[in-house]
Order: sequence, then C-alpha cells, then structure tokens
Amino acid sequence: MAADSKPISYSIVIPVFNEEAVLPVLLRRLDLLLTRLSGPAEAIFVDDGSSDSSPVVLQALAKRDPRFRYIGLSRNFGHQVAITAGMDATQGEAIIVMDADLQDPPEIVEQLIAKWQEGYDVVYARRLSRAGESRFKRATAHLFYRMLGSMSSVGIPADVGDFRLIDRKVLDALRQMPEQDRFVRGMIAWLGFRQTEVTFHRLERAAGETKYPLFKMVRLAMNAALGFSDAPLRLAIWCGLVVSGLALLYGGWVLALWMSNDSHLVAGWSSTIVIVSLLCGMNMLMTGIVGLYVGRIHGEVKRRPLYVVQKRLGFERDLAAPAHPAIHAVHE
Repeated sequence: MAADSKPISYSIVIPVFNEEAVLPVLLRRLDLLLTRLSGPAEAIFVDDGSSDSSPVVLQALAKRDPRFRYIGLSRNFGHQVAITAGMDATQGEAIIVMDADLQDPPEIVEQLIAKWQEGYDVVYARRLSRAGESRFKRATAHLFYRMLGSMSSVGIPADVGDFRLIDRKVLDALRQMPEQDRFVRGMIAWLGFRQTEVTFHRLERAAGETKYPLFKMVRLAMNAALGFSDAPLRLAIWCGLVVSGLALLYGGWVLALWMSNDSHLVAGWSSTIVIVSLLCGMNMLMTGIVGLYVGRIHGEVKRRPLYVVQKRLGFERDLAAPAHPAIHAVHE
C-alpha cells in the first residue's frame, strides 16, 4: 500500500453469477453508496463462473475505477464459496456481504455500519417481508429457518440470509474454519461475538432470474443441517430402532401364532419377513450414522482448495495473501 493512501474502512463483497441484466442499476446505486460512506471503501465483485457479459462489464469497471475490484473464479463454485473468496481478499475493517440482485438494498449498508460503529461485531439484516416470491418459497423458507433453529446447537437467526456486516476480528476467526461444505451464516453464528440486527423489507428481484432454485435451496439446507446439528444422525438412530422394534414385535406375534398352530400361518414366510425387517432396520441405523460421517470426512481429507481464482483486477494495493489456499491459474 502506498504511503499516502488511507487504509480501507469498508469492504463490500458481492458474489455475481450471470447478473448482466441487473448490473447497470446495481453499479449506479453502489457508486452513490460509496460516495456517502464515512471512510475509504472498496467493492469486490466475485464472478462465480458467469457465462454472460457480467465479467466483461466488471473487469472494465475494475480497470477504470480504483474503488472496484474483480475476482474471477475458474468455474461456478457456488454462492457460499464465492462469498468466502471475496472475504479472503478484503482489506477493510468492516466487511459487508450482499447479493447482486438488489433484493438486498445497498442503502441498508449504511444502517449496518451505524450499528457497527455502536460497537457491535456482527450486524445482520433480518427480512420482514419477501416481495416477489411464491407462496411455496416463502412457506419452505419459514419451515427451514424454524426447523434449523430447533435442531441446531447454536442460535442461527431466523429470516436472515448472508446480507450482513462483520468486523475484521470476526473475519479473522472465520478464516480459521476451512470446512468444504460451507454455511457461512451458521459459521458466523457459531463464532459468537456481539451481534445485533437491522430489519428491512426484501424487495423483488430487479431483473434476471433467481440463482437459488429449489435444488440449490435443498442443498444449502442439507449443509446447514449436517454442519450445525446432529439431528439427522439421531433421526437415523431412532428410525433404525423403531423398525427393529417393530420387527421384533412382529416376530413375537408370529411366534405366538406358530405355538398356537394357527392355520393361517404360512410356513417359512413369516420367519423370512422378520429376519429381513430386522436386518433392514439395523442397516438403516448403521448406514445413516456411518454414511454421513464418512461423506463429510471424505470431503475434508482431500484438502482441495475451496476455490480457484482465474483472474484478479484492482488489487494493486492488496498486501495480504488470502487465508484459504487458492490456485491462481491466470496472474494479473
């Protein structure tokens, strides 16, 4: 960093995936936001393998405006990893994460900063309403947050996405959590620190299509459940015990029929069903426990980098190397 340059106060991380339709409006509103902030700020766009013109627009912006940076990942690594890649590259004392679709209004950032200046380490934005979403998505989101809250061993705020501000010391602690299957909002909740909220009404997507269809939402929910709760393991145990118990009860009933010489008892059939049911219950029990643990361990022991950076622009003043291992396939 040059001697005459001021340290960056605020870093805004924005993951982008095929958002060419919304970028013109987003960039105008970000420009206005950055000019209003009380200290030097940077906006880091993380291109998560876009196939439209988003990379062209963002690279040109990063070359002509020193407030904007660009990170291009080599492929689509997913929203949570893109957030991580952006946070690894930040220099600010306060780090804000927001989506590019303008459902997270950039103007709310000033409210997040105001709470941070009061001494809070984590300020998350809670949604009071969700405009433009189907009744099914609102219902499933409500169910997801309530179930996660009841299952998790840590308090994960309901109706809160990744739109939030975290202090630099929170980010330093977060960088020590290198797990592959990431649920960033749960990881931040697990860290603790002094937290508060800012409420807002989530707007309808300004343009383009949602990048979180049903299957991605299900995958995120699974990462949250498996990463922050042992309820799936306990469910597998109870399912196995219930099936095995029913099999034993059925076996006792069959034995009673056999001892009473009941004519309706088919020779050999009942004993086969009892054995198969008992073994299926035991198999469900053991497979549920071992499978989940082995799958997680397999992902961790490979020690692959979380992401691969293809191109970086606008980081001439960046002195700190990223905490997570990242392969730079193409240099600046």
